[in-house]
Formats: sequence, structure tokens, C-alpha cells
Amino acid sequence: MSLLADLLSTVFERRARIGPILRRDPRSTQALVADLLVATSETAQLWLARRILQRFAEMDDAAKLDFFHHLATAHTLDTRTLRAALDAFESDPTGATYRGITSACEPPRLELMRRLNAVPGATERLVRMRADLLRLGGRDPVLGQLDVDMRHLLRSWFNRGFLVLRPISWESPAHILEKIIAYEAVHAIHSWSDLRRRLKPEDRRCFAFFHPAMPDEPLIFVEVALTRGIPGSIQALLAEDRAPLPPEDADTAVFYSISNCQPGLAGISFGNSLIKQVVGDIHAALPGLKTFVTLSPIPGLLRWLGAQDLPWDADDDKAMTTLAAHYLLNAKRGDGQPVDSVARFHLGNGARVQAVHAGADLSENGMAQSAGVMVNYLYDLSKVERYHEAYAETHEVKAAQAVRSLAGARKTVLAPVG
Repeated sequence: MSLLADLLSTVFERRARIGPILRRDPRSTQALVADLLVATSETAQLWLARRILQRFAEMDDAAKLDFFHHLATAHTLDTRTLRAALDAFESDPTGATYRGITSACEPPRLELMRRLNAVPGATERLVRMRADLLRLGGRDPVLGQLDVDMRHLLRSWFNRGFLVLRPISWESPAHILEKIIAYEAVHAIHSWSDLRRRLKPEDRRCFAFFHPAMPDEPLIFVEVALTRGIPGSIQALLAEDRAPLPPEDADTAVFYSISNCQPGLAGISFGNSLIKQVVGDIHAALPGLKTFVTLSPIPGLLRWLGAQDLPWDADDDKAMTTLAAHYLLNAKRGDGQPVDSVARFHLGNGARVQAVHAGADLSENGMAQSAGVMVNYLYDLSKVERYHEAYAETHEVKAAQAVRSLAGARKTVLAPVG
């Protein structure tokens, strides 16, 4: 960790040890919220914020939902004040009237969240609070407004400048390794032995982003395999009996699993920065590496085929790879982006669709999502920025010629049912 990150972590850890034991308070939570918003002294603000956070931690789901509705309705924008501020600025555009607009367009609940976050350890608790909001809020439009505000604050608190990239190895602290097992979202880690096979061999790497306010909680992590050539099967990549490859003999770095760890940070993207920094770090350490690819799932394939009323046969490798290529290159949302979420992520980062493989993931999850088909996305360091810009402007899907040829053969397999 950098010196700055060490200093920040030390500050957060010292703050976490400060604070009196909380006593019961007869006021309602709504009253505590109102008092916190008008409190002027830092001591009073911290005292009230601690009590609100403690109350929330003790609430059941029904009480949490009531709390969220209170914030969303009682501490929202005052539209009349905002209109008056806009009128004042239009009549007299000065610094003072502009400040009036910036004050009026911010709902009081934003300041409430900032004051709550002054409590040591509160950042992690607010991340968990937003996870509860996402879990309980559903499509409630009023709670959706509250989520916009929470996401706005968390995006600023968790911007790239605050994140610290750490390597995760078999020698990392046990409590961190336990969380890697728990948070793995792509290829389940079934045991400590399974984890050891992903971290201990010299041809394996793992990297995670951390935040100084949450030093023991990974935000996102990526698992990397060093190989010769581009792999087409997760079973072979993670085989128990495989022989480790000396890193100096590798020519390819394979990103085979990327897992977001914090549900409360949904919609706040770390993956773009993670991939690019890890590519740079690995290439600097192992300049012999020439190829950087993923071995990625295709989570929406079978769901899309079903929605299109198209037949598929998991035992027909040629048909499945053709269907997958067509899906990745041509299945689009209303905004012109690919239907597949993983495709949007990697193409948006500047990768291209490099190859499609049948029978690549025979796990229960892999078969349920894509009948076992997986895809390589290639990160060509000389073209990644150009591809990123092309995708951002036109949502153009870059793909190797072999994949385009597969997609072009779709008429031989895309026959509607019936």
C-alpha cells in the first residue's frame, strides 16, 4: 500500500477507537434526524449521528423501510425555495444568488448523510444502509430519489483517487481470504484447497481494490491466470491436477473472474480502473506477456434465446458457438448497447470479442446461463483506447474476424420454433 494509503488508514483506525458508549435515548429516530440537521457543534453532531446509526442497525426490515420513507419525504427538495433561488439568480446573477441555487437544489438528506459519515466507521455502515435500501426499495419511485442521493455521495467518497490496489496471495490475512471465498461471484470457491489453487501457484495472481475507510473489506477483485496461449475452458484453467507454469514462460494473462463485493456500491463502477491498472502492473512485472484476455461467462445467452423463441442444443457445439457469436455481436438493447451485461462491461473498457468456446463452463451455473459457452475478450494495449472511444460514441462492437464469420453463419441455426 502507498504511504498516503497507510496514513489515511491510520487516521480512520484511530478515529474508530474514539467515542463514548451510547445510552438509550427517549427521542424517536425522526426527532434525532431533525436534531442532527440543526445541530451546530461538532460534539452534538457526532453524538446524534452515533445514535441514529445505532438505531438503524437495530431495526428490522419494516422499521428500515419506514426510516427510508421518512428521509425520502420529510427531507427532500423544497421546490418553492428552489424556484425562488432560480428567479433570484436570473434577476441578479452574482456569487451570492448562485450559492442560493446550489443550496436550494440539495435536499437536506444529503447533509444528513455527510453528518452521519463523520462518525468513525460510518462509511461502511452507510454502504450497508444503501444495500438495505436497494433490497427493500424495489421500484418505489420515492425511494428511487433517495437512492440517487446516496449513490451520488458514495460515488464521490469512492472515487478512483481514494482506492488502493492490493495483491491478494495465499499469505494474505485469513479474514481477507475468507471474504474472497464469500464474495466470489463467477466461479464459486468451494474450499480452502480450492482457494489455495487460485492463489498459491506462481502462475496465479489476484488483485483487489480497497478504500481506507474500509481497510478490511475488498470492493472488487480480479483473479488472473498466467498461461501459454488463450484458454477456452474454465475446467482446464482451474483443474486440480494441472502443472503450474513458470511465470517467465507465460505469454498470456487471463482475467477469468471479476467479482464486485459490496451490494451497497451497486452502480458505482470500479472494474474499468481495476482491469487497466492490473494490466499495467502485470505487464511491468512480466514484460514477456504479450496477450491480455478474459475468459468470461455469457450470462444472458439462454434467457435471450428463450425470449426470441429460438431453439438451442447444448450438445451441438457448432450451433451453440454460432448462436453465442450472433448474440454478442447483434443482440442490442433499446439504447444500442449489447444485451449482455458482461459484454457491455468489457467492450466499454476497450476490449474486443476474440473467440467463443463451447463446453467451456460445465458447472451448473454455466450450463444454466449459456449451455456452457464462454467468450474471450481481448485487451489489445495498442488499440484499447481507440476501441473504448468507438464504443462510447457509437456502441460499435469490435470482434475478431473468426467471431464475425460465426455470427454471419447464423441463418443456418436460427430457425424459429414451430
